[in-house]
Amino acid sequence: MQGRTELDVNRYTPLAKEQAASQQDLDNAIQNNLAAKATVATANAQIRTAEASVETPGLTRFTRSIAPIDGIAGKLSSRWAPCQSSSGPVTSVSTVDPIKVYFTVSEPEYLDWNKRFPTETTRQAAGKSLRLELDFGDGSTYPRDGTFYFAGPPGESEHGAIRIAALFPNPGNILRPGGYGRVRTAVRVQKGALLVPQRAVLELQGSYQVAVVDGENKVSVRRCKSATASARSGLLRKG
Repeated sequence: MQGRTELDVNRYTPLAKEQAASQQDLDNAIQNNLAAKATVATANAQIRTAEASVETPGLTRFTRSIAPIDGIAGKLSSRWAPCQSSSGPVTSVSTVDPIKVYFTVSEPEYLDWNKRFPTETTRQAAGKSLRLELDFGDGSTYPRDGTFYFAGPPGESEHGAIRIAALFPNPGNILRPGGYGRVRTAVRVQKGALLVPQRAVLELQGSYQVAVVDGENKVSVRRCKSATASARSGLLRKG
């Protein structure tokens, strides 16, 4: 099409100079040639667009996204999302090694701990020496010990309890965020004290009580002055 209009321009140009053809015929041939060139350019652009659309699936099929950190990947936002500066995140990665376990202790326990270790140096040393164990609902115990991480202000928990965070090593990402367990540790060793099973101790508003059966088979509730160990429900969170 464009080749024919260009031939018309070449044919009418010498004829118009010799006045063997009108100037109007030459102008019409030139305009027709320009329109044909524009049509060809539009068609070429459409061809390039179609070729790019064919190549795009092949490019995205072999694209790999590598996270800069280790962890657990969440749900993909889109499987075939194009990699552009304006694109949103493809997914989220949670770092869970080590994993944080949150639990609470009563305010009297927390105050007693600070009285026994009144300075920041002694408290840090005592916190590092704590051996934290994590028990699951099926009765099993996590094979790795945790360490004390930080203690939050009283306002973060209800009823005056103090929120504590512990760190547990989690190679292989066995522990997952949102799980529950019981954190257990020995905070004091008292020689000559009567040892009572943990399940027999009732905690009420920061104090501990046990039911005692006397010789006449009568039950009375008595208050415990101290405890050799504490166990608290823990919530697993990502690091």
